[in-house]
Amino acid sequence: MTILESIIIGIVEGVTEFLPISSTGHMILTTHLLGMENNDFLKSFEISIQLGAILSVVVLYFKRFLISLELYKKLIIAFLPTAIVGFMAYKTIKLYLFNPYVVAIALIIGGIILIFIDNWSKFKKSIAENTEEISLKGAFIVGLIQCISMIPGVSRAGATIIGGLVAGLDRKQATEFSFFLAVPTMFAATGYDMLKTSASFSSNEWMLLFIGALVSFISAMLIIKLFIYLVPNYGFKHFGYYRIIIGTIFLIFQPF
Repeated sequence: MTILESIIIGIVEGVTEFLPISSTGHMILTTHLLGMENNDFLKSFEISIQLGAILSVVVLYFKRFLISLELYKKLIIAFLPTAIVGFMAYKTIKLYLFNPYVVAIALIIGGIILIFIDNWSKFKKSIAENTEEISLKGAFIVGLIQCISMIPGVSRAGATIIGGLVAGLDRKQATEFSFFLAVPTMFAATGYDMLKTSASFSSNEWMLLFIGALVSFISAMLIIKLFIYLVPNYGFKHFGYYRIIIGTIFLIFQPF
C-alpha cells in the first residue's frame, strides 16, 4: 500500500462511515478497483481507520456525551448484541465475507430495504422528545439489527438508523443514535482487531494506518454536519438508489 492509496481509502471511509451505504463495502470495492492485494494488513486497515471517523463523533457531540448519563446506559444495551455476535463470528466474517461480490449483493438488497423504510418513515412520528429517550427495549432492538451490518456491504449506519426508526425514533433522532452507537461499536471492533494483528505491523504500516485514520477523521467531520441536515428534509431513499446502482454496476462489469 502506498501513501496515496491510504489517503484515498481514508477519504472513502470518512465520507461513507455515517451514510447508510456501507463504509467497509466501499473500501473493499475501492481497494479491488485499485488492484490492491487483499492481504491481512489491508483487512485490518479497512477496520482500523474507521476509528478516525468515529472520533469525529466524539468531537462534534462532546457535550452530549458529558451531560447525558442516560445515553451511556442505552448505548451499552445496544452494543451488547453486536459485541457477542462479533466475538463469536470474527474469524468467519473476516475470512469469507470480505470480498467485493458479497459487498455488491448486500448493497443492492440493502438499497431496496432502505427505499421501503424511507417511504414508511415519512408517516412516522417519534415517541421520544430527544435521542436519549429511546427505551431500553428500543436500544436493544437497534443492537440486534446492527448485528446484520457485520456482513460487509450491509452498512452499520443503515442498519442502526433502520433500528432506530423501528424503535420509535424519527429520522433525525435515529441518525443521531446511529452516530452515538458507532463510538463503542467501532472502538471495540478496532481494539479487538488490533489485539489480533498489530504485533505483525511494520513501522511503515503503522504510518499508513495513522494517515488513513487522520484523513477519515477530517472527511467524517464534514460529512456528519451535512448528513444531519439532509436526513430530515430528504430522507434515505436516494442512498437506496445509489446502493442499487453501485452494486449492479460492479456485478455487471467485474468478472467473477
